[in-house]
Amino acid sequence: MKRSTKQSGYVYRRGNWWMVRYRETLIENGQLVRRQTAKQVERIDEQHKRLKRPPPEIIEKAEAMLKPLNDGVYTPESGELLAAYVENKFFPDHERLIRASTLSGYKGRWNFVKPYCEDKRLREFKTVDGQRVLNEIAKKNPHLLRSTLVHFKTLLSAFFTHAISQGILDGEVTISGTRKTVFGNPMRAVRVPRAPEGEDTYAYTNDEVNQMLLYLPRPASVIVAVAAWAGLRRSELAGLLWENYAATELSVSRSVWEGHIDEPKTRKSKAPVPVIPRLRSVLDLYRFECGNPASGPMFRSERGTPLNMNNVLNRMILPALNRCEVCHKPQRDHRGEDHEYKRDASRPEWHGWHGFRRGLATNLNQLGVDDSVIQRILRHSHVSVTQACYIKTVPQQAVDAMDRLEKSYCAPSVHHSDPSKPSKLLI
Repeated sequence: MKRSTKQSGYVYRRGNWWMVRYRETLIENGQLVRRQTAKQVERIDEQHKRLKRPPPEIIEKAEAMLKPLNDGVYTPESGELLAAYVENKFFPDHERLIRASTLSGYKGRWNFVKPYCEDKRLREFKTVDGQRVLNEIAKKNPHLLRSTLVHFKTLLSAFFTHAISQGILDGEVTISGTRKTVFGNPMRAVRVPRAPEGEDTYAYTNDEVNQMLLYLPRPASVIVAVAAWAGLRRSELAGLLWENYAATELSVSRSVWEGHIDEPKTRKSKAPVPVIPRLRSVLDLYRFECGNPASGPMFRSERGTPLNMNNVLNRMILPALNRCEVCHKPQRDHRGEDHEYKRDASRPEWHGWHGFRRGLATNLNQLGVDDSVIQRILRHSHVSVTQACYIKTVPQQAVDAMDRLEKSYCAPSVHHSDPSKPSKLLI
């Protein structure tokens, strides 16, 4: 695309500021347009307040501001407003690059962040602007967790990474007068403000899983069994086919999220999962009840489409687990009763689908299974993910570990050559 022609600009006074006026080529509504622009150069010093013409140092600063434009570093696309770039370029490009669930998450976060930065031009967005955005969000929304702010920073960073990869922004910056190859993403040096930390993620115990299987109707109980004993993700549960099931293993060939059929999350996610005898008996009985199908969705709706796991949760699981202790009615049907709803604490609480994967990892770890083996069962790309996010140390394990530490200390007999001196305990 045609670059801007060289220009020196016009420096003048406006109020308490030195301004520079120049022309630049921008993209508006998909068309190249030539616009006159004015920017602040610097606030007028006390010693220069009587000057009608700008001093030489202001002229130099104005020329430095126009240098990227004159050198062809700036592209017309880089002059777009951030909101226009994100919605007209970034999201359409990523519809072909990332999973539908990931794109939906990006759009949800952008809708939250947008009011704080939508009117900033892409090439004018600096690190200080990114820091201001996160600081303002944290200040106005003190309930937000730190992990949410990290997601916002990551999203903004992704916008500029894409712009650099497309040649819209320059990935090289000048530092101390020396040209160095630096990843010129303005979000790189932004620090995430202090914010509340989220609660630790949950891992279901074996007792909780067994209780759920007693209380849940079919097919919810079968879905929970697969989640707990094979460790499949929610989208993988929805995507399971009868062709994926053999007597000794489950193969993961696809994922289904909100009707979108996609490949599994990663290449390693396609690895088969061993089927323990207990799970095999559950699946074999369920297959018999379904008429022994040889193919098609394992968990299917009346229309023959994959079951929506949100519907399974809201229509089958939560009504069974969240019932009143007094009248045994589900919470959703309790309105109009002559007593207050009190949840039946004898039934396990719901802590999300991912709790089954964490529970499987934790149970295997307690049995002494090597972390690398647990990684392969959960089909993670790296064992560090398994160790950091999935294996949970239960309190009794911590107590037992400290007991073993205590027993490992060997306190030798102490003989004093000089009773007036304190003894030394060698550990």
